Amino acid sequence: MREQIIRLRKEMDKNNIDAYLVMTDDFHGSEYVGDYFKCREYLSGFTGSAGKMVITSKEAVLWTDGRYFIQAEEELNGSGIELYKMGEPGVPDIFEYLESTLKEGECLGFDGRTVNAMIAQKLERILLRKSVKIVYDCDLAGEIWKNRPERSHSKAWLLGLCYSGISAEKKIGLLRDVLKENLCDAIIITALDEIAWLFNIRGNDVEYNPVLLSYAIVPENKDDNILLFADKRSIDGDVEEELKKLSIVICDYNNIYNYIKKLENGTRIMLDKSGINSMILKNIPDGVKIKNVISPVMQMKAVKNPVEMENERTAHLKDGTAVTKLIYWLKHNAGKMDITEFDVVQKMEEIRNEIDNYIEPSFATISAYGSNGAIVHYEPQKPGDKILPKGFLLLDTGGHYMEGTTDITRTISLGELTDIQKKHYTAVLMGNLRLSDASFLYGCRGTNLDCIAREPLWKMGLDYKHGTGHGVGYLLNVHESPNSFRWRINPSQINSQDAVLEEGMITSDEPGLYIEGEYGIRLENLIMCRKSEENQYGQFMKFEVLTMAPFDRDAIDINMLNDDDRKILNCYHRTVYKNISPYLNAEEREWLENETKDI
Repeated sequence: MREQIIRLRKEMDKNNIDAYLVMTDDFHGSEYVGDYFKCREYLSGFTGSAGKMVITSKEAVLWTDGRYFIQAEEELNGSGIELYKMGEPGVPDIFEYLESTLKEGECLGFDGRTVNAMIAQKLERILLRKSVKIVYDCDLAGEIWKNRPERSHSKAWLLGLCYSGISAEKKIGLLRDVLKENLCDAIIITALDEIAWLFNIRGNDVEYNPVLLSYAIVPENKDDNILLFADKRSIDGDVEEELKKLSIVICDYNNIYNYIKKLENGTRIMLDKSGINSMILKNIPDGVKIKNVISPVMQMKAVKNPVEMENERTAHLKDGTAVTKLIYWLKHNAGKMDITEFDVVQKMEEIRNEIDNYIEPSFATISAYGSNGAIVHYEPQKPGDKILPKGFLLLDTGGHYMEGTTDITRTISLGELTDIQKKHYTAVLMGNLRLSDASFLYGCRGTNLDCIAREPLWKMGLDYKHGTGHGVGYLLNVHESPNSFRWRINPSQINSQDAVLEEGMITSDEPGLYIEGEYGIRLENLIMCRKSEENQYGQFMKFEVLTMAPFDRDAIDINMLNDDDRKILNCYHRTVYKNISPYLNAEEREWLENETKDI
């Protein structure tokens, strides 16, 4: 058993805690969290970005989703922590586990700043039946964490109007209109990307996510000050002056809870329980009226304005050129020189760093050779085995540019492939192409379209254990709600993950296939929802493909493609060549011309 779990149990015993819940979240429900917040990783040794733990006096259990099954099995091996694979037959969810494990009158503890309000309320309803006590202000992991990293306080910076497209003043005005329509006095915002978008500021407090650790309270009355709770060391100079012009007052980051406790009776507060932490909800006085809605800022942010849309095309042209150069380099050097998965990550960053307005990766690059490709979110560590000129290399990578955020996956063939590898690659490719070419009536959601991408695999009795697509922010989080492509959605998340597809929404199109112990295949483009024709049947919608990089001709089984598949692929490849070739040298351009020839 891990030494951290042993020490945690001693703290539990001191505090009369029978079960301790540990989430992956920071205080804002972020997907990626700063080192200060990585309590679950510290306790378990599991480094994946999704998961939750429960520790009792006898057991330690960790839940994670299908992206991380293989990784979690490897990292938890010998730890004494049992892996529960979420969604698999016979595996209880965390609510079922706690209900069956905790006995009458026992106590569940957790740090309420890291547990979502809706999760906490569901736990209350379930455990109340057994008179189980819940302690919300219980940071036991922090108590035992020696040399815990400091909480980040990076400098905030302004995003100019030429990139944001809409001023912060106008965005705040639109939000106040929503508050007025809903008869609310103020809104509490805790999602970091929503605050960054609303005020046109960015930061560096979360790796890969250019955001600032903060909370915001925006009043409906334009004569009242907006409160931004943040580390005051993060805001100075031009940022401080700009925020003052917007009547934004900077308050200490930790004072959000004391401020909420003092809200007056009858105050009408708008918030999103699916986004705020349970400690905030617990501190709201009983006399305050709460209107629980899906965050209007999240919905506004997801629909890119015309300036953002045009900038994103530029970002993807730049990034597509970089990825194309990397593919060329790999194809011509694998086997001729020693290259490891980690070398590919470094080469990708080297190429991007030469591009104007490149900032940083939008997530940790996945460079997975051979059997590592079957680990959906594999991240190479140096040193590693060299890449041989055979099989597949799965490359999932993305960047933040001033012009926007990118996310692309290409599976690259290195040497000769088997017939079944080609069939698998082609089935994934067909799903990608067909979804990008979809035509649909306005009002459709991602759940209506997901099966388009899965059908070629389903016909072969195959599938993948992740969504087909996620929303993507503008110089913000690479994963954003509420748009997505999924065939199955958790009922508690249906409103935040299954929005109507609006013009300007950017969503990934990334079907895949993972053969454990052998290889993985994923092909990802970002696609932007656009209006198409309108007729007597209504407004039709379509997708514009933003990503610009070739698919691998050497991996395609041409006989599997029907006429429409060939037409879509050939049209896409012609567009790639037209847009990318001017930025390549002569050898790269000649290679790309051959790669993008009509099939």
